[in-house]
Amino acid sequence: MNMDSLPSLANRTVRSGAAPWPAPGGVRRTSEIEEATNRHLIHPVSTWLTYRFARLGVAPNTVSLTGMAAGLFAGFCYAHDSSRLWIWAGLALMLVWHVMDGADGQLARLTGRQSASGKVLDGICDYVTFIAVYVGLALVMSRKDGAWVWALVAFSGLCHALQSAAYEFQRQEYDYWGHGRGASPLALPTAHAGGALHAVYARAQRMFSGHAAALHAALGPRLDPGTGNGPEQEAWLRARYRATFAPVVRRWSVLCANYRTFGLFAFTILGIPLGYFLFESVVLSAVLAFLILRLQKTQDRFIRSDACLVRSRDPAPAAR
Repeated sequence: MNMDSLPSLANRTVRSGAAPWPAPGGVRRTSEIEEATNRHLIHPVSTWLTYRFARLGVAPNTVSLTGMAAGLFAGFCYAHDSSRLWIWAGLALMLVWHVMDGADGQLARLTGRQSASGKVLDGICDYVTFIAVYVGLALVMSRKDGAWVWALVAFSGLCHALQSAAYEFQRQEYDYWGHGRGASPLALPTAHAGGALHAVYARAQRMFSGHAAALHAALGPRLDPGTGNGPEQEAWLRARYRATFAPVVRRWSVLCANYRTFGLFAFTILGIPLGYFLFESVVLSAVLAFLILRLQKTQDRFIRSDACLVRSRDPAPAAR
């Protein structure tokens, strides 16, 4: 079996939408797997603010907490849906949270102030924002439909947490194997501030990782410097991974927070906020199951092709 040349792999990677080579020194998240609203709206504003925050000496955690404050006020607005102005204000404040949520990570990367506790705080701020909005809407709905809606909102929130954890796992996997960034998301975090909470989150992610463990077993030895594989082999394998998995991870972006924000607004402005929680609980859970099945097939196909390449490099048996 002939190995693809690096130039042809680069061309295939570009066609898939992935960056053919890792971008050095960027502060923004991996662009080829970002969905459209992040690429064209949220992250450009976040990046503009990031450099100004850096010049002012603003800490990343301060940005995270500012975003959380905007999210809490968004929940207050959604709890007062008697006027459409409140709903529009809730959307605007959630967009502020999205911008700050993008800026805190960019600022941490730009200033070299990344930390495990900062990642935990960032995750807490994300969940606090949606909890505030969900509680605000539950207060409104319970007055109209009865106390049972609290059970639906709680179940929807659990589905939200699992769906979001699964999506973030795919992003981390892509960065790890495609660009050599970060640590393996399959590895349990070591003891540190927020370590117990992070460990629970990591376990939730692995529940929906598809056949990631088998993929790690197949790719890990290939990228181990001790096996004698050189930089060209590593570059080829990472490019091949990006060409295969960039479209896959982009499909997972249907589970991202941005679309939930717009979905909340749309259902609420139409006067049917209950529909959002049913949609998140039933439809998005079904979407998650479908994405996992598709992911497993892609992972298996990639593992088999990789094993085939390994066998093709074994010495030919001696002629008898």
